[in-house]
Amino acid sequence: MEEKKTNPLKVFLYISAWIIIWGTFGSLIDFPLYKNNIYQEGSIYQYLTFAITALISIFIAKFFYQKIKL
Repeated sequence: MEEKKTNPLKVFLYISAWIIIWGTFGSLIDFPLYKNNIYQEGSIYQYLTFAITALISIFIAKFFYQKIKL
């Protein structure tokens, strides 16, 4: 049985795309919270916002990675 090799360029582009998606997703959640003075810039809550969105993005990226089989 032949093992399928992954293309490193495709994997790199996939990870890069998910980093952009995570940053956009985190920023869309962060912006209204920051503008409405829910928390201040650089606070632990801003860190938690991006950390939680990063975890969500990782789980979604892993799910889609298994589906598309790069």
